[in-house]
Amino acid sequence: MNTARILTSTLMTSGLLLGLAGLSAAAPKVDVSKLPPPAQKAGVLYERDIKPILDKSCLKCHSGARPKGRYDMTTRETVLKGGREGKAILPEKSAESPMVHYVADLVPEYEMPPLDQREDFPALTRDQVALLRAWIDQGAK
Repeated sequence: MNTARILTSTLMTSGLLLGLAGLSAAAPKVDVSKLPPPAQKAGVLYERDIKPILDKSCLKCHSGARPKGRYDMTTRETVLKGGREGKAILPEKSAESPMVHYVADLVPEYEMPPLDQREDFPALTRDQVALLRAWIDQGAK
């Protein structure tokens, strides 16, 4: 009985440590030199400039009762909250924001929209990525 309890405790602890190790693992290396520079537009706003882009390319999968990756992109607040992978936008740090990396196709297997769905959901253009970067760098207002 004690042996089984010790084994169970050891396995649970090992699993917990492995899980924590995964949480602290470094994010994939991203070559930010491949990003377009932020757009040179002052006063970029979510509702006017960013939401229409997300509506067209992201909302089909990232909205509703069961958004993909548990990442609801319906509102600015939910976009900033993030999803299963954590925060996707780091205000004032577009080059470090995972969402920018994904929409710029810098992370293999995390391209957004997914490569196999781009016939229905267009990839963001370099100008749109640049505008997204400007919005984030200006504080994601």
